[in-house]
Amino acid sequence: MKHQFVLDANWYGGRNSEGTIESGNLKTAISIPQPMGGPGTGTNPDEMLLGAAATCYIITLAAMLERSSITVAQLTMKSEGIVDVTNNIFTYEQIIHRPEIVLHTESADQVEKATVLAHKAEQSCMISRAIAGNVTITTQPLISIAD
Repeated sequence: MKHQFVLDANWYGGRNSEGTIESGNLKTAISIPQPMGGPGTGTNPDEMLLGAAATCYIITLAAMLERSSITVAQLTMKSEGIVDVTNNIFTYEQIIHRPEIVLHTESADQVEKATVLAHKAEQSCMISRAIAGNVTITTQPLISIAD
């Protein structure tokens, strides 16, 4: 079985112009971010790559935790993308995921299993596999117990 995703894009000018993209439920303005010399309107490829990687990872992690019968009180995450600019060449170097998993029960076994799954989810995520070898992806999970 194959799934197909289609995106329509429009660009209205030169490098520092703006455009739009639309794909399924995604509809947004796009441009080059201000720190990279653009207008900073809407989103940009850097944020979208980070968003794709983070979304894929957290959904994969949630599914793995559920399949392992680990009851989660809260699952949140901060992700960071690092882009290097050397000699005017932009290179997306690294993505760091920092998931925070709050468990309902205090069990050393559940904490250990959640930690293992937090790292394993990165290897199972479709987006992570797609960019493997080009972008370094690390996971720094924080596991705690609900009060």
